[in-house]
Amino acid sequence: MKALVKYAHADGALEVRDVPRPQAGPSTVLVRVHTVGVCGSDIHMWHDTQSKSSKGVLPVTLGHESAGAIEAVGEGVTGWSIGDRVVCETAASICGVCALCRAGRYNLCPRREGYGLKRDGAMAEYLVAEPRVLHRIPDGIPYELAAMCEPYAVAYNAVVERAGVRPGDLVVVQGAGAIGTLALEVAIQQGAATTVVLGTGIDAHRLEKAKQLGADHTVDITRQDPVEVVAGLHDGLGADLVVDATGVSAALRQSMELVRPAGAIAKVGWGPQPLGFTLDPLVKKAVTLYGCYSHTWSTWESVLRLFGLGKLRPDLVLGGVYPIEEWQEAFSAMQRGDNVKSALRMEAAT
Repeated sequence: MKALVKYAHADGALEVRDVPRPQAGPSTVLVRVHTVGVCGSDIHMWHDTQSKSSKGVLPVTLGHESAGAIEAVGEGVTGWSIGDRVVCETAASICGVCALCRAGRYNLCPRREGYGLKRDGAMAEYLVAEPRVLHRIPDGIPYELAAMCEPYAVAYNAVVERAGVRPGDLVVVQGAGAIGTLALEVAIQQGAATTVVLGTGIDAHRLEKAKQLGADHTVDITRQDPVEVVAGLHDGLGADLVVDATGVSAALRQSMELVRPAGAIAKVGWGPQPLGFTLDPLVKKAVTLYGCYSHTWSTWESVLRLFGLGKLRPDLVLGGVYPIEEWQEAFSAMQRGDNVKSALRMEAAT
């Protein structure tokens, strides 16, 4: 089968290869992948600019935002049938016995192995999955939109489960990429009174998309001071919540300027750069800083419910679906800012 494989720790060491088709073993299923979303982390893997904590095994098939149908069911699997339309969580393997797993926080399991990092991922025609990571795609939702469930789950975890946005809040989102845009949507769904999305010159198209999705204000920070904009909103004390979805460490300095006293920062973007500045404003303002990572079963079910009810608009966020052979254009379109989100369609699905 065809798969998009990272084969070395070097810029550009990514190619489509013919690899053996996996088989469903005991207690697993084989998923025929239809569509897989491109994540910013995949682009970092392409250029080998990912954080040290994101260095996985090599070679490895990329991809963790999958949607497809069950092709085969292994021995001992119940409740799932061939042909079921499914999306797969990213935690390909967990220990299941540590304190975090037992408490339902398996996204933080120290022995967690994620698709596309330590386990072969979904940018391939077939994917092996344990039933615990499967969720049914709501009727009427096509595969290419269902594949966007994972980044929505990341945004939902940050905005709802970690930071707890409340009706009436002023929410500022740093970064107009996929996670920032989806965090905007989730914040609006939660009843945020005013939303502000920050970007740079490369984000012109994405900032327009944010407006289309309901952002009250969009700011190109190379042209306008976001601190001044936010100071003119609500009571002038700053944002109730700042969502850092940039993946640039220095953005935290700006978020500490934007947040109100006793407010919160949800840091969902991450990068390898050192900080190089003081965190004293967190103390002086008594700000809560939330680290936000991944998601769990209930996160996915909540997002899929919103999908099924038409409360979210993945159709407005997805910029293009490309055959796997055109992966480089799919990645580049996101890197250039042309697409908020790109996806690959697998050959076996055509």
